[in-house]
Amino acid sequence: MEFNVIEASLEKQNSGCIVVGFFESNGLSSVAKKLDPASIDYIDTLLKSGEFEGKIGQTLLLHPVPSLLPRCLLLMGCGNAAEFDEHRYKQVIKKAITTLKDNGLKEAICLLTQLDVKSLSSCQKAPHQKTHHLNDIDWKIRQAVISIQEMLYLFEPLKTKKTPPCKLDKILFQVEKNSELANAKVALQQGLAITAGIKATKDIANLPPNICNAKYLRTQACELAKKHSANMTVEAIGEEKMAKLGMNAYLAVGQGSQNESLMSIIEYKGNHSDQNAKPIVLVGKGVTFDSGGISLKPGASMDEMKYDMCGAATVYGVMCALAQLELPLHVIGVLAGCENMPSSKAYRPGDIITTMSGQTVEVLNTDAEGRMVLCDALTYVERFDPELVIDIATLTGACVIALGNHISGLMANHDALAEELMTASEQAGDRAWRLPLTDEYTKQLDSNFADMANIGGRTAGAITAGCFLSRFTTKYHWAHLDIAGTAWRSGKEKGATGRPVALLTQFLLNRIAKQKNSTKH
Repeated sequence: MEFNVIEASLEKQNSGCIVVGFFESNGLSSVAKKLDPASIDYIDTLLKSGEFEGKIGQTLLLHPVPSLLPRCLLLMGCGNAAEFDEHRYKQVIKKAITTLKDNGLKEAICLLTQLDVKSLSSCQKAPHQKTHHLNDIDWKIRQAVISIQEMLYLFEPLKTKKTPPCKLDKILFQVEKNSELANAKVALQQGLAITAGIKATKDIANLPPNICNAKYLRTQACELAKKHSANMTVEAIGEEKMAKLGMNAYLAVGQGSQNESLMSIIEYKGNHSDQNAKPIVLVGKGVTFDSGGISLKPGASMDEMKYDMCGAATVYGVMCALAQLELPLHVIGVLAGCENMPSSKAYRPGDIITTMSGQTVEVLNTDAEGRMVLCDALTYVERFDPELVIDIATLTGACVIALGNHISGLMANHDALAEELMTASEQAGDRAWRLPLTDEYTKQLDSNFADMANIGGRTAGAITAGCFLSRFTTKYHWAHLDIAGTAWRSGKEKGATGRPVALLTQFLLNRIAKQKNSTKH
């Protein structure tokens, strides 16, 4: 798919279907009034006749009619103007792409980014949400690109019969002023890099566990580093080295599997970055299949446990986006790969394991394995003297119960870091919600036989998992994203979502903006 931003008037564009949005009962929009005079009159007649009402998701494709309609037009209903928000904006974009694709159209000039919403009342916002993004042309272009690529995504490398290629191959976004053009093109580049990262995450996560294991993650990390060899290197930590380091909790999870546990470390140093800057470290849980181990999961939907490595897939996708954008940052991505299987060698409920930090853990449930992998990985990254650490994990079913499939869970030991992530989540449309970490919850992890148990009971399961991890992150600023509910979809639409690549990439973009502001002052 080709994307571009243009400033030229529509009259100078002699190809492509023009996509225009209309609010319900609002008559002609300011964008529609800039079309050909004949088109304006024709659309106005349709609106007055009630043939097109502008209800949310309503579409009307108008083919060229000599003297009446010089151009192909797709009218998109945007619903009630007062209710139009970021979610509905993306909904309309996706509906437009579906309509264009289903009608075999090849090119489109998307004017939905020009929707006049400046007079609209803001949707209800969280306290940290400072702006109404629908007034920001750059945000609208970036989100349009992400939404369009999501609609066109297919995962078919293992199918013998492929879906015929989509004929729609070119989308143009128009800006009204030449002064907006440069920023709009930057927004387009950012959107394309984020979608490349999302696609990379989806492609790895959707692979079956007989292909995608810890070794495969290492191979992908090496290929990425080879592609960006000027800025990126990879190191792999195998079981032998883990044993020497005392990473016994990590090793315990994988010891029931025939596949070796491997931790792949991708280090990126962007051009013009401060070579002495402390790194931002991203740690992704990479359990490439989670059977639950001895605490075996129920058989129903167990195939979806190939998605238990979506944290590692996310880190990989963010590193892809980071490299494509050539951001001047120092970032280390950790793919903590292993497989949790039952066997005569598997770790057991009742085992007590000494972690790399020296703290001991009583295993009460081998299906609470993600925190066992992460606790050693989080101890390992202390050696990088990080500015901050963010771990990303499909950690708990309890988080799905608490927040559903719409919002990721966020916990942190540093308020400013949590605030940064919350702001980025709103900007990216990849939402997170902060959960508490307090002593009351930590006490649920008390053990009679070890420093802590690896589960804290049925109540507040997502929070007690975060509390467990927090005991291994006392030497740096740390945040935890529980993406168990947001990393993939089930049912007919089964597949990885690529979240939270957009959130984390936005976080990194904000970090650069913050650096530039501090340099100015």
